[in-house]
Amino acid sequence: MITLRKITLENRRAIFNLEVEDTQKGYVASNLSSVASCYVLLTNGSRPFPFAIYADEEPVGFVMIIHGDTGYELPSIVDDSYCIMRLMIDKRFQNRGYGQEAMAKILKFIRTFPAGPASYCWIPYEADNVNAKRLYESFGFRDNGEFTDGEPITVLKL
Repeated sequence: MITLRKITLENRRAIFNLEVEDTQKGYVASNLSSVASCYVLLTNGSRPFPFAIYADEEPVGFVMIIHGDTGYELPSIVDDSYCIMRLMIDKRFQNRGYGQEAMAKILKFIRTFPAGPASYCWIPYEADNVNAKRLYESFGFRDNGEFTDGEPITVLKL
């Protein structure tokens, strides 16, 4: 059972220690860096939502959702959207369906519109990350032809 949980004083070290495979490290920033980015975004007017991804009682991943400015080049839909800026499953827990389950929970959370209504959800991704693109497309995301900081973005109508 996958759940999204708040990062707390008790679980933060476990979340910071989660890592992707060495071959995937170019696709996603470290979780520590992502949580630090959330602080900077929050103090500059954005609405970040960092979550630990748990499988039952085991931390297995991390996601960073943002409403507003991401600190990067923004697509045309940014004013009416949420962004899944970071999503990772630890290398020890990959290929178990956790990414698929986590994405379902993430989209369910976004559709509660915690920072206000929106029409879109978008995700920047590395063009050669075919596994991520396949995951996003399985939920209905489609590339819209825009790029942010050299990465294509894929968009879902909420």
